[in-house]
Amino acid sequence: MAIAKAERLMNLALCLLGTRRPLSKRELRESIEAYVESFGPEKAGTGSDDSFNRMFERDKDDLRELGLVIETVENLDGEVGYLARRDSNRLPPITLDAEEAAALGLAAKVWQQARLAGAASGALQKLRAAGLPEDVDPYEAHGALEPRIPVHEASFEPLMLACRDRRPVVFDYRKATAARPEPRHVEPWALECWRGHWYLAGWDRDRGAERVFRLSRITGKVRSRGGGFTAEVPDVVTVRETVASWAGETADRSARIRLRTGAGYPLRAKATSVRELGGGWDELEIPYGHGLDAWLVEFGPDVLVLEPAELRADVVDRLRAVAKG
Repeated sequence: MAIAKAERLMNLALCLLGTRRPLSKRELRESIEAYVESFGPEKAGTGSDDSFNRMFERDKDDLRELGLVIETVENLDGEVGYLARRDSNRLPPITLDAEEAAALGLAAKVWQQARLAGAASGALQKLRAAGLPEDVDPYEAHGALEPRIPVHEASFEPLMLACRDRRPVVFDYRKATAARPEPRHVEPWALECWRGHWYLAGWDRDRGAERVFRLSRITGKVRSRGGGFTAEVPDVVTVRETVASWAGETADRSARIRLRTGAGYPLRAKATSVRELGGGWDELEIPYGHGLDAWLVEFGPDVLVLEPAELRADVVDRLRAVAKG
């Protein structure tokens, strides 16, 4: 089956590249052997026509995925034809030095844990076919450390595609202070990995404002919605800066907390001072900025806020909201 499909795609590509005028579906159906065998005149009929149309559309999409530029042209009679112009499908000479090739190899390795690994490998194969020097190995190790972008969330791929296609989505999202998830209607702008977690920035239609969502808190499936965006997409989407401000990274004050011994290592990493209190508790001084209360709530009974008073009150309010469900 795989060989038959590859041969069919090759024949279709050669037909589209070899013609000087657009070829209609009917002409391609009568010219390519695989189509003739499956959908020849003796098999003509409504069911056969529908099956051919589906196969042809899949084949055309597969060729475009492989990089072939296929043009759709409508003649004076309104009939649609297809062709692949040679000048549109000819790559310019590829000149990459060893450092540039190494950078491409590292970029491909970064995505090896995601479903983008196949696309990255395919891109390097196309570069190799287009003239990447044979003595340069893009995958060769260039250091003791190798970059990785972990992608464990099932929502990553549908959100990535939605960002690319500018398509609104709906998903269930559980806030750190909520007992159960709530539906969110979002116009997705960009995804970014920050401190080991993936975040989505976009326009929250229900709240009428920009919001950032942590993918690990998305539950269930991401569902696509029809229509376009209603809010203007910023020229630069600052996901990292937005997340940093919500996480208190732009803090200009300090807070004192008690932290259970052996717990809360992310808080310990941020602490400017740590003092052992005994009895299974330590006292920490940490930067205090917007969103710190939501972060502290995640550590539950392992954290006790000492000061300032407003931070303590905010944390207590959030805990009470969770307790009420």
